[in-house]
Amino acid sequence: MSDASTKEDVPPMRIPEEQPELAPEGGTRAWLCVVGAFLNIFCRFGFLNAIGVFQTTYQETSLREYTPSEISWIFATQLALMWAPGPIFGRLVDTYGPAPVLYPCSILCVFSLCMTSLADQYYQIFLSQGLGFGIGAGGVFTTSMVCVGQWHVRRRALATGIVTAGSSFGGVIFPIFFNRVMLKVGFYAAVRYTALMIGVLMAASCFLITSRLPRKKWDREAKWFDLTLFKEKQFALFTIGAHFGMWAITVPLAFLPGMALEQGFSSSLALYLISILNASSIFGRIVPSYFADHFGSFNVVTISAGMSGVCILTLWLPFSYQPSHAGLIVFALAYGFFSGAFISLLMPCVAKAGTIETLGRRFGTYQIIMSISNLTGLPITGAILVRQGGADYSGLQVFAGASCLLGSSILVGATYLLGNAKGTRKV
Repeated sequence: MSDASTKEDVPPMRIPEEQPELAPEGGTRAWLCVVGAFLNIFCRFGFLNAIGVFQTTYQETSLREYTPSEISWIFATQLALMWAPGPIFGRLVDTYGPAPVLYPCSILCVFSLCMTSLADQYYQIFLSQGLGFGIGAGGVFTTSMVCVGQWHVRRRALATGIVTAGSSFGGVIFPIFFNRVMLKVGFYAAVRYTALMIGVLMAASCFLITSRLPRKKWDREAKWFDLTLFKEKQFALFTIGAHFGMWAITVPLAFLPGMALEQGFSSSLALYLISILNASSIFGRIVPSYFADHFGSFNVVTISAGMSGVCILTLWLPFSYQPSHAGLIVFALAYGFFSGAFISLLMPCVAKAGTIETLGRRFGTYQIIMSISNLTGLPITGAILVRQGGADYSGLQVFAGASCLLGSSILVGATYLLGNAKGTRKV
């Protein structure tokens, strides 16, 4: 065979297409992104963690003709919209980077608070504080989680824990800040000062949050919500368990100050219980997240959900029958730690609950379910409180505690299945 024929039989070498350079994991930009995301969550979730201040204030002032359940729909809508638009915002960030979502949503949050400072009717407060702030906060939250997740893989639980600690830190600052300012200048001016503080911090975060991945073309065929993912038993059980846990996890944030007022707390100390709870939650979001990278996020989140329920039933429920100032403070400290750990580890667990190929659809599907949990939890507990005369909190306490324990037991099943699938108990 001639040399010429040999050369003709050899297929020509294909030159691989040039791939965009991917920034390395970690480094200065990665941790600056964590700082920016911390500021975002401080402003958004931190403000939402102060819902007890607004629930109590509205019940005593402009919305006193409405029931606690009706008022709680404002905050339930806020919380639900933190999750519901996640599939849309997440795909936009994945495709075009953080700017198209982060900038307009930050402006929307500040604008909505300014409109809240002018509202005195239920529908006005619902539209501004419920819908407007909720949608803006949802975009900021999703952008923060996506970008931090891109920059940190090996230490994702720790990075996410630091970011979500901004929620607890904000939950410490906002009730104290808002109450002090409100006593001096009134409720509506206090809302405007809060909007100013949030606007300044959000402007700083917009310079710090960056994407690790390059921009790409819009994928028209990608799914936003995929029910077939529930065929994966570990993901199905995890989502159901997280639903029951999230159903009740915000109940003390909304109703603890009202209960404290009923038991003779001063108005300032009653509202400061939210700050105490969130101060403890700072440690709950960081310390367990550190151990989750070593012992498994599923293991830690399951224990945290169970202990949250135990705290409600053993440290909060008894004080409905035997009032105790010190007892409520102890409950706030213990519950803040375990509930903070539960919330901070949910998103890292979603990433572990399936394959990398279904990550985007899994996040979107999970966020829709969580939005339903947040939308229904507070109104249900508010309705229980109304049914018991508005002063007996035992019914909502039993509901919240039982829901957390049920969620934890289901998470045990998810942890067991995932451990079998991966061949390890460190999941």
